Amino acid sequence: MTRPSIQPLRLPVVAAPMFLISGTELVVAACTSGVVGSFPAPNCRTTDELDRWMGTINDALRNAADSDPSAIIAPWALNLVTHRTNARLADDLALVAEHRPPIVITALGSPAPVMDVVKGYGGIVVADVVSLKLAHKAASLGVDGLACVSSGAGGHTGHLSPFAFVSAVREFFDGIVTVGGGISDGYGVAGAIASGADLVYMGTRFLPTTESLAPEAYKQMVVDHGPDDLVVSSGVTGTDASWLRPSLVANGFDPDHMTAPTERNYDSSASPNKKWKDIWAAGQGLQTIREIEPVRAVVDRLEREYRAAGDRFAALTPGAP
Repeated sequence: MTRPSIQPLRLPVVAAPMFLISGTELVVAACTSGVVGSFPAPNCRTTDELDRWMGTINDALRNAADSDPSAIIAPWALNLVTHRTNARLADDLALVAEHRPPIVITALGSPAPVMDVVKGYGGIVVADVVSLKLAHKAASLGVDGLACVSSGAGGHTGHLSPFAFVSAVREFFDGIVTVGGGISDGYGVAGAIASGADLVYMGTRFLPTTESLAPEAYKQMVVDHGPDDLVVSSGVTGTDASWLRPSLVANGFDPDHMTAPTERNYDSSASPNKKWKDIWAAGQGLQTIREIEPVRAVVDRLEREYRAAGDRFAALTPGAP
């Protein structure tokens, strides 16, 4: 069996799907810069809107490839919530079959509901996992890849070290391994790849870009703060997530005394509560983010850092073959 791969890529990076942040402009900018662009389906409040977004992305990337056949145009990914509370999943899957996103990332539930549809048109299925137990379950279902969400990730975060997570997963899984959690520069990307990952999730790094849907105040908060300003709590969604402390305080939460809601609900068809727009998440990598800038500039810097890390490897092991 041929091991799956995601190509072409300028860098082994995924601009991770971010709720209310990732839109068509960010996805297209990431892909045309040579890294995987992605967005979560719940960012579209209706199936009609999701239909338009996927069509817009496919058209934009096709036009970019036609206008410059030598350009590296990376594939894009759709993130689907497969939790049982998502009443819109069947309708979203019908659109997946029509638009055929090259990669489908499942989250907050089993990848089983999407396997037949995505595999049917030759797409790649990647399951978001936050523990080894979930990684084993997803691998047993035949997914092509695992996105190992580790400690330090923004939004719904994990608890394992990225390096420990990758090493443990490689003991039983030979597919695509993506790792995310506090990685915000090209040096971190190189370290993750050296540890055994194939790709690196980067969400927070792309949040304060000119193409993201984040409010300007949110972008500036990411630029202005560091990891000591983050609070990991289940008190907003019912699942542990990493939040910017100033946004919690501004919305009436006591960051040191937060209680989880009694029920989780990930229904994509539900109207977003105002708190989702005003309570802001971030990962531990925000310390190195200095300004709001275009996606292309971010990827250019990541590539320089990634190449410099490779040179450093070579300099530290001059006798290596």
